[in-house]
Amino acid sequence: EEKHHEEKHHEEKHHEEEKEHHRASSAIESKKEPKAVERSCVETSYLCVFEAISPYMWSYMGIALALGVSVIGAAWGIFLTGSSIVGGGIKAPRISSKNLVSIIFCEAVAIYGVIMAIIMANKIEGSIEFTYSATLTSWQAQSMVAGWCMFCVGLSVGFSNLFCGICVGVSGSGCALADAQRPEMFVKMLIVEIFGSALGLFGVIVGIIQANGATFPKHLA
Repeated sequence: EEKHHEEKHHEEKHHEEEKEHHRASSAIESKKEPKAVERSCVETSYLCVFEAISPYMWSYMGIALALGVSVIGAAWGIFLTGSSIVGGGIKAPRISSKNLVSIIFCEAVAIYGVIMAIIMANKIEGSIEFTYSATLTSWQAQSMVAGWCMFCVGLSVGFSNLFCGICVGVSGSGCALADAQRPEMFVKMLIVEIFGSALGLFGVIVGIIQANGATFPKHLA
């Protein structure tokens, strides 16, 4: 009888150990992290976000930069030169007419931006709605390259003309004030302005060469 009682007690103990083990296994499984859901490239990488932006938006941003930043440079230069011509013209009225050439050089910077904006706008061709996908067709890939190219053209031309306008404005301001004191300084300072004005022209030349690499395919179907 004692033996039977001992066997029964041993079975109950074994049954309790199995229950405890099962309870511990369940707790461990419940603590396991849920399986991570695979996310798209756009949610994990900034590069994919930039790729998903329409190339036509990149192109029009480039046009806006080429025109807008060039006009800022021209306005800045005219502001600097014009204030000096007006101020110096009070004491030496003779400088007011011939120093207007500095204003013309500054205005040329804005004209460079207008010319490039027209050239860039004529490069854009119509197409169906651009939808980004992991696998791009040939026309989509070509459009993306053209869009980035046009954006870089806008940066090249815009910033070249911005610093050109500032350069011409500062040198034109100095030319007007120097001419007011010593008339023989005008021609010498004018040469400095001409070289400063050439900086914007360099940007336009490089921008035209860059824009030749941007070809938008005409895809309407």
